[in-house]
Amino acid sequence: MPEPRTFRDEPVSFVRRSGRMSEAQERAFEELAPHYLLDVPRDVAWTSVHPEARLDPASEYGREASLIVEVGSGQGHAIVHAASSRPDDDFLAVEVFRAGLARTMLDADKAGARNLRLVEANAPEVLSSYLPAGAASEVWIFFPDPWHKKRHTKRRLVRPGFPKTAARALADGGMLRLATDWEDYALQMREVLDEAPEFERAFEGEWAERFDGRVMTAFERKGIAKGRDIRDLAYRRVQ
Repeated sequence: MPEPRTFRDEPVSFVRRSGRMSEAQERAFEELAPHYLLDVPRDVAWTSVHPEARLDPASEYGREASLIVEVGSGQGHAIVHAASSRPDDDFLAVEVFRAGLARTMLDADKAGARNLRLVEANAPEVLSSYLPAGAASEVWIFFPDPWHKKRHTKRRLVRPGFPKTAARALADGGMLRLATDWEDYALQMREVLDEAPEFERAFEGEWAERFDGRVMTAFERKGIAKGRDIRDLAYRRVQ
C-alpha cells in the first residue's frame, strides 16, 4: 500500500510567509471571514485543496451570475474595486497571504461588496478541481511573482501545463487576462499561451491594450517607478 503524500507533486508559485497581524486584521478574520472566506477542505498542506472538494457558486453566492476569478489578489485593490462597481457579477479572490486576505475583507466590507468571496489556497488547485469545470467567465492574473532568478523560474505560475489548468475553469469563450512588469516573464507567458491549443489571442500586435477593469495598484506603481514597462495579455478560451 503506497505511503500517503506529505508534499505537493508540483512546486508552488509562492513562499508561505507569516507575521503578526494587526488588531484590525485579526478582527477581519473573526468578524468578516464567515461571510467572505470560503471554508476549503485541505489535502496535504494548509494552502492545498482536497481533490474531492467542490465549490457550488450558485449556492455560495445565492444566484446565477458571471464569475470572475482573480489569482493572487494581493491586498485586494483590483477585485474589491471590480466587485463594488459590478454588482451583477460575482467575484472570487484567490490568495495565500493572510494579511492580504484580511485587508481585502476589510475593504470589501467598507465598500459593501457582498458579491465577493475569498479562498486561501494554491491557485492551480482551485482552478484544476475546486471550481466546477467552465464555471469562470474570466480569470485574472495581475503581477504574479516573477521569480526572476533563473534557478527559481520553475516556480512561475504561468509555465507549460498551466494553460490546460486555466482552461478547465473557464467557460468556452471565457477570458484569461494577464499583466506583468517583468519583460522576460511577459515573453514566457505569451509563448506558453500562444502554444496552448485551448486558447487564442484576443489582441492584435505584440501586446494587449491595458485592461480597463484593472485599477492601478501598488505593484504596478512600483514597476513604473523602477522604469519597467507594463505588459498586458488577453486570451480567449476556445473549444
